[in-house]
Amino acid sequence: MTVSERYDNEDFKQALTVLKQGGIILYPTDTVWGIGCDATNDEAVNRIIRLKQRVSGKGMISLIDQPGLLNIYLDRIPDMAYDLWEIAEKPLTLIIPGAKKLAKEVMTSDGSMAVRITKEIFSKTLCQRLKRPLVSTSANISGEPTPRDYTQIDDRIVKGVDYVVEYRRDDVTPETPSGIIKLGVNYEIEVIRK
Repeated sequence: MTVSERYDNEDFKQALTVLKQGGIILYPTDTVWGIGCDATNDEAVNRIIRLKQRVSGKGMISLIDQPGLLNIYLDRIPDMAYDLWEIAEKPLTLIIPGAKKLAKEVMTSDGSMAVRITKEIFSKTLCQRLKRPLVSTSANISGEPTPRDYTQIDDRIVKGVDYVVEYRRDDVTPETPSGIIKLGVNYEIEVIRK
């Protein structure tokens, strides 16, 4: 099934309004459907943790629309990060040390940021208009399987957010989570998920 590159402007405006007001949304990403909020908003991030019944302190993936924003949220970006994103054949999340200006629970316990540069039209445009990183945690209760499309999302998640995006709900193309690589302060590389 081919997914249209066009989305409904009213749907988009509603999602953006909810995010700007500190709410949480259920939305399609460049990988699986995600639960999202402004990654700098502690209260919204804590709502997502409660909704997912997730242990705190694990950190959450954030989406950004362009690499130029990384300097705002990270002390230093290893050149290797840009190289890895450039050669990646599928969406890639990098865990980079030295996070700043993010909600406490978005950062990992060692103060790192898990970040992915999204190229998917809806999530990319949300990031551009929000002008902040967008939390992108899988739309499941912690410990349960990650839904591969909208139809597999648990009703508790759907009812627990402030807005559910209409765009791509009918797309049943099975999606998979991103690859994850952790970068160390001394240029170590650890593959977390292929």
